[in-house]
Amino acid sequence: MPKIVRALLSVSDKSGLVPFAQVLAEAGIELVSTGGTAKALRAEGLSVIELSDYTGFPEMLDGRVKTLHPKVHGGLLHLRDNDEHVATVKQHGIPPIDLVVVNLYPFEQTVAKPGVSLHDAIENIDIGGPSMLRSAAKNHDSVTVVIDPADYAAVADAVKTAGGTSLELRRRLAAKVFARTAAYDAAIAAHLAKEFCPADAALPALAVSSPLAQPLRYGENPHQKAALYGKFPEYFTQLHGKELSYNNILDLTAAAALIGEFSGEAPTLAILKHTNPCGMGQGTTLRDAWDKAFATDRQAPFGGIIAVNQPLDRSCAEAIAEIFSEVIIAPDFTAEALELLRQKKNLRLLKLLKNPAAARGGDVRSVGAESFLWQERDLKVTTAADLKVVTQRQPTESELKAMLFGWRVVKHLKSNAIVYVGADRTLGVGAGQMSRVDSSRIAVWKAGEAGLPLKGSVVCSDAFFPFPDGLIAAAEAGATAAIQPGGSMRDADVIKAADERGMAMVFTGHRHFRH
Repeated sequence: MPKIVRALLSVSDKSGLVPFAQVLAEAGIELVSTGGTAKALRAEGLSVIELSDYTGFPEMLDGRVKTLHPKVHGGLLHLRDNDEHVATVKQHGIPPIDLVVVNLYPFEQTVAKPGVSLHDAIENIDIGGPSMLRSAAKNHDSVTVVIDPADYAAVADAVKTAGGTSLELRRRLAAKVFARTAAYDAAIAAHLAKEFCPADAALPALAVSSPLAQPLRYGENPHQKAALYGKFPEYFTQLHGKELSYNNILDLTAAAALIGEFSGEAPTLAILKHTNPCGMGQGTTLRDAWDKAFATDRQAPFGGIIAVNQPLDRSCAEAIAEIFSEVIIAPDFTAEALELLRQKKNLRLLKLLKNPAAARGGDVRSVGAESFLWQERDLKVTTAADLKVVTQRQPTESELKAMLFGWRVVKHLKSNAIVYVGADRTLGVGAGQMSRVDSSRIAVWKAGEAGLPLKGSVVCSDAFFPFPDGLIAAAEAGATAAIQPGGSMRDADVIKAADERGMAMVFTGHRHFRH
């Protein structure tokens, strides 16, 4: 195990830095550092060699050039068991650097700020940091490299007990470096492509790199290995329950995206199963919203995901607690609701910190064959002003309200999707069928099973009715109005069928396929 004699420290994130450096100093390790990092260490009484004194070359160009020096990279990259390398660095007065502690300029945090200037973005592109990290990580047989303050403890323990680190630890840390620098470069490439490329320009190459958030017990099925990557903890925090599964995460992110459509509105509650909404309600209270959503389908919610748009109170929690649910998502929970729900050990409670649908970037999906699909997220918001009435009869105020409510629900169902709604609740849901008529039949059947009459309801279709039969089936079920994108070759036939039945129908001009 190589002993650590000399360490180079240069960090933007100084959390945990001083206690870690104190461990190094107590072990007799020489500390070399740059500007702000050196100042922070000296303020705590630690002896530090300024990098410019170490290299004999001053920082220049407003700090853009300070670590790009042979004495730094030669000290990192030379092979300790290569006689020619050892002789070369000795000839040029380059001592070895055994430990590098570096984290990068906060590029991602900078460009996430509203209205960030191109100048500020570019100034936060780190050059020296990634160079040192890559040099150290490449030579991990001899050099320990730390990019994450979370790893300080492991390295400090190794220094205390053995004076150096094991090869296993150095390899793990090196792999972490290359994952981080890849993600960093991908973030820079994505931002500059957005800044420099016109909207109609060819799309840039897709760089997929993301930190491991947590390993998962298994994937969709127990025989499949799985893990969660990315910034999930920035969007959700778990307050109770056993660890999340792969399927839980798919379902709860879908639930959060749906409930995000109703942010700031009246109390709204959604119940999802296998990423599909199976019940949705709005009311004067969350309990009222629950009663409407649950009434849509009293079977599917078993083992489902529940999302609300307001802090969950005890009254609603009591109603939810009567059935088995996998996950409840809320912007917050009252103390009384938490006390009650925490009695269910298998129930996961998640606080929604921010809407995942509003995250930067787009949707990326693996399609096998070592290939990926990318698309912009479907964030289209439809208002009353966007609707085009195509029938002789105008929708009533109640029908219009139901249209706008149901349109946001059908957007989150798997295609082909049909949902029958009232002004503040779902009545029947059909999704994921090969035929739109089949989805409608299922929705009508589900409403019948729930004892919910469809007379006076609005039917919502995520894509156009290709033939009049789907609309006719909805009218026969009791629907008096319809909302759909339009755009079929047979739109005129569908409109005629609606007029013959006294229905009001509007076109949105946008479909919401979800495969």
